[in-house]
Amino acid sequence: MELKTRLFLGIFLVGLVADQFTKLWIVENVHYGEILVWIPGFLDITHVRNPGGAFSFLADAPVVGRMTFFIGATITAIVLLVLFFRRLEPGDRLAAFALGGILAGAVGNLIDRIAYGEVIDFIDVHLWAGYTWPTFNLADSFIVVGIGLLFFDLFGHDDDEIADTMDSPPPR
Repeated sequence: MELKTRLFLGIFLVGLVADQFTKLWIVENVHYGEILVWIPGFLDITHVRNPGGAFSFLADAPVVGRMTFFIGATITAIVLLVLFFRRLEPGDRLAAFALGGILAGAVGNLIDRIAYGEVIDFIDVHLWAGYTWPTFNLADSFIVVGIGLLFFDLFGHDDDEIADTMDSPPPR
């Protein structure tokens, strides 16, 4: 098995297990709506549920339509992620790592939707002036970090610099 595949599957499995383990811990140990202060003024653990998408998108939509939309969109995203991964060059490790994380997040939240009809969120980050970022989970974090890594991989370097490196003879 080539390195890019091991990275992709490894981060996918680690991410999915971490996401599902933390959500199971929250469900079993933190009452719905309960707030556990971890870092006062900065980080709380709060058991909430989100029937919608990011920032509660479509949370008030009828259940059948909402579930159909989110499950369909997630399955489409999973197919596209796998197709994108298959097109990567064998040495494209950062993109493989990023795609594995994004896939872990997508599958983790899909499992929640199927099992609970909504996504379990629990991480509350307090910013400035009393503003709290919308509650999220590890799956959301894997998706965001994975997308950030993909952008870095795609745009975070100078193409001329890479071309110069490829055209020059190997160091001796």
